[in-house]
Amino acid sequence: MTASQTGRYSKYIRPISISIDLIVILILGFFFFKDLNFNIERFLVYQSFGWITVAFFIRFYEIYRFTTPLEIISKIVKQGVIFLLITIAFFPFSKQVVFSRLMVAMFIFSVMLLITISKFLLFYYLKEYRIITGSNYRNAVIIGYTPEAIALKNLFETRSDYGYRFLGYFSDKKSNQNITGKLVDLKPFVIENSVDEIYCSLNEISNENLKDLIDFADENYKKIKFIPDTKEIFSKNLKIDYYEFFPVLSLKKTMLHEPATMIFKRVFDIVFSISIITVLLSWLIPLLAILIKLESRGPVFFKQGRPGIDENEFLCYKFRSMKINKTTEKEASKNDPRVTKIGRFMRKTSLDEMPQFLNVLLGDMSVVGPRPHLWAQNKVYGNKVKKYMVRHCVKPGITGLAQVNGFRGEIQTEDDMINRIKFDVFYIENWSLILDLKIIFQTVINIFKGEEKAY
Repeated sequence: MTASQTGRYSKYIRPISISIDLIVILILGFFFFKDLNFNIERFLVYQSFGWITVAFFIRFYEIYRFTTPLEIISKIVKQGVIFLLITIAFFPFSKQVVFSRLMVAMFIFSVMLLITISKFLLFYYLKEYRIITGSNYRNAVIIGYTPEAIALKNLFETRSDYGYRFLGYFSDKKSNQNITGKLVDLKPFVIENSVDEIYCSLNEISNENLKDLIDFADENYKKIKFIPDTKEIFSKNLKIDYYEFFPVLSLKKTMLHEPATMIFKRVFDIVFSISIITVLLSWLIPLLAILIKLESRGPVFFKQGRPGIDENEFLCYKFRSMKINKTTEKEASKNDPRVTKIGRFMRKTSLDEMPQFLNVLLGDMSVVGPRPHLWAQNKVYGNKVKKYMVRHCVKPGITGLAQVNGFRGEIQTEDDMINRIKFDVFYIENWSLILDLKIIFQTVINIFKGEEKAY
């Protein structure tokens, strides 16, 4: 089973921009400093890590279709100054090489010049690309028919380089030929017309409807933004952007969606999974393969399609812990007759999940994240449990916050799933490296201590 998705190349723009910048730093770093008597590889790794770290804190790669050139220049200056200080800071700790002001100055100047050129070329190329080809547009609707809503619609139409296609107003308070429909018509319209962003006038919608709209946007991967026609800021999770002089509020992204965090988490996943594969799986796979084969006929590994990030299907690997059967979409229950003796041991110790480190290495999963559910569970709970689909905005994990808090294994009541989703959403909204390490540590403790629902 697969989920139908609509995609654009926009999600690749930041990774491409980051990759270009790092390639520039590595090539110029090697060119300027290759003849010096010191470890050039260590220096280049230091430079790359320093660049990404600075970019993370000053939000260097947070450039959108409505960002002004002045804002881009401001980011470039900040990034360049701090990166210069980081470069200089390397040399006092390297006793093998004498610090050269001229060489460092030429290196920084060359790096920032090329990065500035590439950034503006990409920025203006995308604007012209939208205008000429009509591609990479985002479909937008507006809730409300206020002067602010009308002004925003006019801005969309006059600034085609922003890349928005306005599809209609929705309002319960106004009724004229310009109104596409009422609020009750919004949800089906959004789905049927592949709307990407919903702009909402705050005085046009009740708190109850607003909460419902936010849940709808979360579950259907739609962005919701707010037109501030009131001075009251009612949420700490709002940020303000300016389309020229027009202010627009939107919900902040989580840390897990920041480019630097995504890169850091991916590097952590690769290093951690390679360590586990090398140290444990290299001898554990042959040993368990023999035990599995001795007890029952069938393959050593069990492969099953599971919904991953953006609900895209991937093959999840496990050691086979059951006899061959035709009920793989049915989750295991206590004293399940399908489970073999060695399978019961593997499930109790979570050894059956170990091959998923191969999924981590392949990029389908993360070490820590919401556990990948069965497609059957998605069908049952996707529209029943609030924020259920939010868990698909990040990669699934081998272990997660819900699992270390006891919400793993068989779903006996709807409350079991509700509590699991609460922990998954909390993890996504409050991610930190410390939280990941705590979850990993607690997972190891639970393996040795044993868990009631590990069957």
